Amino acid sequence: MLRSAGQKRLRSDEDPRVTELRTAVSRLRRELAGHPSEFPDRGIAEDELAALDAMAVSGTPEIPRLRRSLLLVAGAIGSVSALAPGLRDVRIAVDLFGEPPRHP
Repeated sequence: MLRSAGQKRLRSDEDPRVTELRTAVSRLRRELAGHPSEFPDRGIAEDELAALDAMAVSGTPEIPRLRRSLLLVAGAIGSVSALAPGLRDVRIAVDLFGEPPRHP
């Protein structure tokens, strides 16, 4: 498997949902790092993307925590249109994990 410089190796036995999440988060992190504008919540977006990456690396992440991080990232960078495609890919990857169980 070919990788870009600095990209982590994906395990062949990894859950495909985790692989998709790791790929989407990595791509958005690179796009955010290369984005020239500063905006007030950039640090929040960077922190939550790091948290999403850590959850993905650990195996099967907790769905409520994934969704919370996604909301924080979306709120932090949602108005930056250049990052919208990457954010969409992260949302799609989070959605692969399904809905969290509902408690009565």
